[in-house]
Amino acid sequence: MKQSSLIFFVLALVFSLRLSAAELNIEITRGVDNPIPVAVVPFAWDGVNLLDEDIAQIISSNLEQVGEFRALSRANMLSLPSEEREVHYRDWRILAQQYLVIGKISQVPGGQMVQVQWEFFDINRERKVLGEVLTGSMSQLRDIAHEISDVIYQEITGKRGAFSTKIMYISAEGAIGSTVFKLHYADYDGRRAQILLESREPIMSPAWSPDGSQIAYVSFETDLPRIYIQDLASGQRRQVTNFPGINSSPVWSPDGSKLAMVLSKDGSPDIYVLDLANDQLRQLTDHPRAETEPAWTLDSRSVIFTSDRTGQPQIYKVDATGGLPERLTFDCFYCAKAQFLPDGVNLVHVRRETRQDNSYGIAILNVQTSRVIKLTETALDESPSVAPNGSMIMFGTTAGGKGVLDAVSIDGRIKFRLPSLQGDVREPSWSPYLN
Repeated sequence: MKQSSLIFFVLALVFSLRLSAAELNIEITRGVDNPIPVAVVPFAWDGVNLLDEDIAQIISSNLEQVGEFRALSRANMLSLPSEEREVHYRDWRILAQQYLVIGKISQVPGGQMVQVQWEFFDINRERKVLGEVLTGSMSQLRDIAHEISDVIYQEITGKRGAFSTKIMYISAEGAIGSTVFKLHYADYDGRRAQILLESREPIMSPAWSPDGSQIAYVSFETDLPRIYIQDLASGQRRQVTNFPGINSSPVWSPDGSKLAMVLSKDGSPDIYVLDLANDQLRQLTDHPRAETEPAWTLDSRSVIFTSDRTGQPQIYKVDATGGLPERLTFDCFYCAKAQFLPDGVNLVHVRRETRQDNSYGIAILNVQTSRVIKLTETALDESPSVAPNGSMIMFGTTAGGKGVLDAVSIDGRIKFRLPSLQGDVREPSWSPYLN
């Protein structure tokens, strides 16, 4: 492997391993100037013991956390209706609210199941817009709240909500030499985190299968980087590569049939595609400089990747059957870690404009018009991952000398942070829709 290629890969590895474990909670750092006012009334509960989850508070937090809404404080509410006949539109107009959410929770006789009846009102038009009854267990109350939030978000914005989605991220605990690495699985807002894998060797590059049932990642548990696939429901895992050298950056094709990856078995790191049905491996690039960070086009026909074949990292595209790569970026000193938004036209990537510029920010490139929109400008933003509705981009960055996860809307107007309370976190991966 040439020295420049090795340095390029090692830098990417170092950025990925500056980690330490943490509980994550959203903090809004930037929202729109005129958020939509919405009142979410505490849901009535006919049970005896207090519920573990406050559905109304979760809905309020969800809507506020995307920066487009402002939830009314409970202390300012003039009434607490739980069904339509108790709603007096005048009360909510006085409070300048545009929308109202009410509900009640009832325990299903003879079991641990509950029914959640909720209703959604347009205050200005004085009409009920939505209403339904959802049934689930006590442990599913947060899931029900996310589902309600998704429906409300879509009704108001016209876009499907992503509150019911999940994220993965990497953390590590302990000093150098005794570090424990962890792969976490959590709600989109960092809540209900679970550990999927724990190891004293590094874990990298978590990726979701298109249906969200499996994940792929890189583990150094054999002292060398190897790619694994793990089933989320059963926890069963299998090693899918064992080639000499680097085995890295797995990513599923949108049709779920293939896995793109980086291998250095023949020298420098190059892009390969593994057919998961027959384990056939196809080499897409062959260059003495490093080719890394693959991602698929939405039609599964091409793979985009990062290469420093011109001396600095740039983004290229190659046909999934091989051929001559096409360069996509030209006007940046450093462009890397790209993936398409759901429109298949706009390319999210990490960007450094000039050699003199010391910031690495998240940007969007329209591959048809070449227009670039810069969304962030901080010292080191990396590993962008797009929400399945294309509305937000989550990425790793630094704040206060430690790693955190940030998210920014695709127009740059809204931003929230999932800070680490105990250390650094890195490499977020946003799930597809799970239902």
